Amino acid sequence: MTAIVVIAKECLPGKVKTRLHPPLSLEQAAELAAASLSDTLMLASRLPATRHILAFDGVTPPPEASDWEILPQATGGLDERLAAIFDHLDEPTLLLGMDTPQVSAAALEPVFFGWGDETDAWFGPANDGGFWALALKNSTGALLRGIPMSRSDTGTHQLRRLDRAGLTVGLLPALTDIDTIADARAVASVASDTRFARTFAGMRASARRDVVDGADLSAADLPALIGARS
Repeated sequence: MTAIVVIAKECLPGKVKTRLHPPLSLEQAAELAAASLSDTLMLASRLPATRHILAFDGVTPPPEASDWEILPQATGGLDERLAAIFDHLDEPTLLLGMDTPQVSAAALEPVFFGWGDETDAWFGPANDGGFWALALKNSTGALLRGIPMSRSDTGTHQLRRLDRAGLTVGLLPALTDIDTIADARAVASVASDTRFARTFAGMRASARRDVVDGADLSAADLPALIGARS
């Protein structure tokens, strides 16, 4: 069986999803981040994992993780923090980020039912060049330590590291991480039943009302926030 770890920051204004500001306020960006994390935790709670762990950077964990193990994140860069998670565990481990609320149980099914003798890792590529999920049969932090993070070639570096370690890697579907307003609009359009999509729709509706009421919303920001539903 497989343990699941969601890595997340406490969703405080100015601490999460700051690239959404503008056009969103820092408070709205934090609200969207909280919705995305909520969707991720709710989905992960339904997966048949041996353990559910929140690797958390913050003080107050979200209510959706009330029954989860809480693992404080290590210090250092993102590669060090991810590596510490895998070093902490001694069983097959799936690591999920908090920025893909559209992820489904079907997308993650291979991690729980498709290891077999021939698969050593599962890799979920993100459309920005990073990755949204990584599962290792033998949980080893050295496979992540030193990987350059938050770059367009992060996924390439990570896959190369796994390959050079002699691991056979299975690929999960590519998903969009939410970094920009365009990302948020794209994710909301394909995951309309999520808390994230409902929260984003409310912000778009509020933006429309602000324009009608004559609020000071720049012409450059409004199309990015409202967009057209696809």
